[in-house]
Amino acid sequence: MEILEKTLDDYCSAFSGLPSEQLYHLERETHLKTLAPQMMSGALQGQFLYLMCQIIQARSVLEIGTFTGYAAICLAKGMPADGILHTIEANKELGWLIRKYLKLAQVEEKVQLHLGDAFQIIPKLTGPFDLVFLDAGKRDYGRFYDLIFDRVRPGGLILADNVLWSGKVITPERWKDADTRILHAFNQKIKADTRVEPLILPLRDGLMLVRKK
Repeated sequence: MEILEKTLDDYCSAFSGLPSEQLYHLERETHLKTLAPQMMSGALQGQFLYLMCQIIQARSVLEIGTFTGYAAICLAKGMPADGILHTIEANKELGWLIRKYLKLAQVEEKVQLHLGDAFQIIPKLTGPFDLVFLDAGKRDYGRFYDLIFDRVRPGGLILADNVLWSGKVITPERWKDADTRILHAFNQKIKADTRVEPLILPLRDGLMLVRKK
């Protein structure tokens, strides 16, 4: 099954928008210089983020969890010239790598990189946001959702990555694992929220798409 999924993912990627040369090199450097390169958004998800910004004409975007900047570049590329992406990364040691590729991708003028604690940074940001991409600590998803909700405009989107957690969320015996249990609870929280219209897509590790009414 894993082989089939990988083949399908490769097929979908091949017939979707191709990543730029800068994204290709960022992917390679992420694998060479970080301990958890699987945290990086891939080409297929990157194209999805790019198109979401294009479709809703997002001018104000917030990303929580930059990692090495792959998704940030895709989001920024999908925004107009006057758009602003605020992206927050807790690991300050990644700042040099993020800035390097923002510059190479020629999106540094659209991106404001914040290094530090997102819970301290977000209250200082002004909204409203057209789109929020949540891809930071999974155990904090519920708190992040509550913190940013009023900063998202009506009709805006909230995206949350990794909500299927390698499929563990559908197996009750796996709910003893704290991360699995917390992500399942987050999915339940969104489903019960009458203020939004949610959709989980089986893209990579599961992507929750939420439209604020």
